[in-house]
Amino acid sequence: MPEKTVQIKFLRLPGTEDLPLPAYQTEGSSGLDVVAANREDIILEPGAIAMVPTGLKASVPEGFEIQVRARSGLAARSGIGLVNAPGTIDSDYRGEIRVILINFGKERFAVSRGMRIAQFVLQKVERAAVSACVSEEELGETERGSGGFGHTGI
Repeated sequence: MPEKTVQIKFLRLPGTEDLPLPAYQTEGSSGLDVVAANREDIILEPGAIAMVPTGLKASVPEGFEIQVRARSGLAARSGIGLVNAPGTIDSDYRGEIRVILINFGKERFAVSRGMRIAQFVLQKVERAAVSACVSEEELGETERGSGGFGHTGI
């Protein structure tokens, strides 16, 4: 168990009291598994996208975010991933958290109530001080320079 923990408060929305709060599945887990709160199955056809409710609102401390990440088992077995991986739950967001799932697989997939659909990973966030430059020299030179996609080979 880490020496210091950060408190995240979750509010269950009405009608979701039967569902568990996000939870670590093992001592070494970095992600809290979160479950679907839909009342009826959501069918994801191959290539389909769905916003799956979690029935949760959260209070994330300032200076942190929750990253929403795919579950490796769902990805490996069924091709289920996240459209915006990782998703971000900002510290000032107080609406219901929803997970945007996509079916990358070849078979239809049913998202059932109570199914573990994603992981929440708490991350520290640094704020950037943004300023404009007036010349490329102000950016500074690097060995890489402007080498972009694939510039180091395959």
